Amino acid sequence: MTTSRQPRRQRRAAFEADLFERRRRLALPLSRELKKRYGRRSLAVRKGDTVRILSGSYVGREERVARVNRRDYSVTLDNVTGKTADQKLKPLPIRPSHLVLTHLNLSDAWRRRSLKVPEGEVSEETIEEGAGTTPEPEAGGKA
Repeated sequence: MTTSRQPRRQRRAAFEADLFERRRRLALPLSRELKKRYGRRSLAVRKGDTVRILSGSYVGREERVARVNRRDYSVTLDNVTGKTADQKLKPLPIRPSHLVLTHLNLSDAWRRRSLKVPEGEVSEETIEEGAGTTPEPEAGGKA
């Protein structure tokens, strides 16, 4: 983490950041409702969270997070695509500064503990919904 305000040193710090620091830089602000509920301003984005787009051609849309790319500091959302030169649809990466978290994926027990979510507040469908986010290893492939 850098303490400098010089743009060149800020860019260098972002380029040389380790994975822990990159995760911290990919923290998104919470919506007003979530701020009141959890008493926090921001939280690291995860696959399965729902975000609202604040700027760009998709402004105002709420979509689920399909992928978080720490290397490029970008987030890919479901149903947010752009066309390639040969008219194919390709997922459009979005910078985290253009997003705000509106619904959290609480399928992870560690995340529930860190947010101090009571057990009665989490529904079973939320837990099951996030349970299928990790792909199963293919049979016959290398483990």
